[in-house]
Amino acid sequence: MAISIAGGVRPGKVIEIERRLYNQIIVGKQPVSSMLDAFNTEIEESATKLDIERKALKLRIEKQVQERHIYLNVANHLTLTVNNAIEHQLAIPQSIIDSCGITESQILLLDLLLSADLNLNRLRPIIEDNSWLCRDLINLINSPSSRHRRPKNSDVQVTDIKLVLNYIGLENLRLLIPYFCLRNWLPSGNANLLWITRKLWRYSIMSAIAAQALAALHHKDPSLTYTCSLMYQFATSMILSQSGRTFDKTWGTWLREASQSRDKQVYDAIMATDFPAESIFEQVMQHGHTLNWKLLNLLKFEDSAITRVLKELDHDYHFSELSPDAAIVAKASCYAKVLLLEEQQLIDPQEKRIMFDYYEFSAQELLRLKAQNFRKLDLL
Repeated sequence: MAISIAGGVRPGKVIEIERRLYNQIIVGKQPVSSMLDAFNTEIEESATKLDIERKALKLRIEKQVQERHIYLNVANHLTLTVNNAIEHQLAIPQSIIDSCGITESQILLLDLLLSADLNLNRLRPIIEDNSWLCRDLINLINSPSSRHRRPKNSDVQVTDIKLVLNYIGLENLRLLIPYFCLRNWLPSGNANLLWITRKLWRYSIMSAIAAQALAALHHKDPSLTYTCSLMYQFATSMILSQSGRTFDKTWGTWLREASQSRDKQVYDAIMATDFPAESIFEQVMQHGHTLNWKLLNLLKFEDSAITRVLKELDHDYHFSELSPDAAIVAKASCYAKVLLLEEQQLIDPQEKRIMFDYYEFSAQELLRLKAQNFRKLDLL
């Protein structure tokens, strides 16, 4: 007789499969399927060029014993220096908030959007305090796909944020603002992190779509579960951003010093050193979910419903003990993981059954999720 694992202590196999997804996102070299949402396309050429250059250098170095010895020493030393710096930064969460530019007003927006009696007059000054968010909302409402929501004679670009917010409406803002917040927090402009960022973004969007569908099925307000599904990757985004900046700064300093000393072998060894994806993956696994709510606590949102859900998900309760909102976020995350691992043929049918069994998916939930379009989040 088979023993069910539904909802109890999280089995080692479930933990391993969930780690496998994050490993594929951060370390994996498999190509990422494109979302119907352009993201960081301007540095794709730079990322490809950097990857080709490093591969060529490594191939040449591997053919020469002395150069290979120098490369291994330099690469190991550079990676250790970066890892030590990142570990020090993660031990002081406030430093992450300061360096990543996260503000209380950004989290306040997410918190206010959950209020039933919200009005645009309360939101507008906080949105105006975040210039990047104003820009994203203005660009959206002026895009060809959104023009049907503007007056018929509106060939002129709308730049007044008050008009933009009126055109979009409160319900659409509940979708758009969390979406734009997470996108803003993801690493950007970094060739070393381009493919990682795209994969993490896709996983986040798929989780959010699944959370919306499950909330609708269970007659729950989707705002909280949708926002929490996106915020589930909040700290992971911060860790990646911080790691990217630390690596680039250290790598650039070492390159300049090698160039000034005219040591071509050391210079080539530094050029060939990859971003330390394996060690960053371990940092995400160790700190990611805990930092989700700790960063919010530092920003004085310890009483927020978002913080409560993220804290629940970190504390490794039995699934059956989670609140309804946290359970939906956990299920949505599980379903997105399974879909992405299936795409890369990194999960077998038995493992898929184990995941769905532990997270207590019903046949009705699986049918509803199977009917969703996970290629694009329907924003407007």
